[in-house]
Amino acid sequence: MRRVLADAVNGVSRYPDSSGYRLKRTLAGRLGVDEAQITLGNGSNDVLELAARVALSPGSGGVVDEHCFVVYPLAIAAAHGKVTRVASINWGHDLDGMVAAIDGETRIVYIANPNNPTGTWVNKSKLETFLKRVPERVWVVLDEAYFEYVERDDYPDGVQMLVDYRNLIVTRTFSKIYGLAGLRIGYSVTSVEFADLMNRIRQPFNVNALALAAAEAALTDDEYVTMSRYLNMTGMDYLVEGIGKLGFRVIPSAGNFVCFESGRASGAIYQALLELGVIVRPLKNYGMSEHLRVTVGLPDENARFLEALSQIS
Repeated sequence: MRRVLADAVNGVSRYPDSSGYRLKRTLAGRLGVDEAQITLGNGSNDVLELAARVALSPGSGGVVDEHCFVVYPLAIAAAHGKVTRVASINWGHDLDGMVAAIDGETRIVYIANPNNPTGTWVNKSKLETFLKRVPERVWVVLDEAYFEYVERDDYPDGVQMLVDYRNLIVTRTFSKIYGLAGLRIGYSVTSVEFADLMNRIRQPFNVNALALAAAEAALTDDEYVTMSRYLNMTGMDYLVEGIGKLGFRVIPSAGNFVCFESGRASGAIYQALLELGVIVRPLKNYGMSEHLRVTVGLPDENARFLEALSQIS
């Protein structure tokens, strides 16, 4: 990866390939889709927003989970849409409630699988049942930012479901298991028709040359992905056990993070951890004022977090 980036630096005086041809070709081969189905973005946040801009118009609206990723309601509001939040069940999506919330003005629904920030997930059977009930005029954004971490037999592959559900929009990212968060690159896979609309309003050169080169290389580095998945699995088990021993309630997670309930306003714990040199995510802005989210790190980082948490718990 360092060699690829070093080579790419030599060309930074020139604009990147606006179409991302090489990366899209590699992605299409890996995913078994047409290159014309792919839209590249400056992180998956970019394509999440593009989807809202295509689907929504003033007076229309979108449906999201109560504890959804903060970008979803921001994207809907920025497209002059009305945001409808549906209460969670056990910190996860209430798919029946989300279908019931769809009305004549609804044009888009966002689902994160696994969900950020709670880590909960929707299995294949429930997702298919949901998609069959959603009107074809409503676009369903399936955010699979943590897709590569999940090792569960009943977990759905959104890309494979595109054949049966033309109103499905699947988004993924290189920020997580591929370790390219600082380069900001993600993508969506949709019908050819919807991808065409997204690419019409996408900013030219929205993905930089270094990100394009690194993402293409990352797709061929299976050893790194395997190592990342293993570190996440073992780190998750270590954190869940350690947090539980300290008396905190953990929400089961299929992502690369653990969300846990502190039993009191989490701001004080967040600040105390910060003063000990440990950064976690307080979730008050997500309607979870007594919860914190910690990302699975390297073994020494996980140990340092638990040691700090034990000092203040």
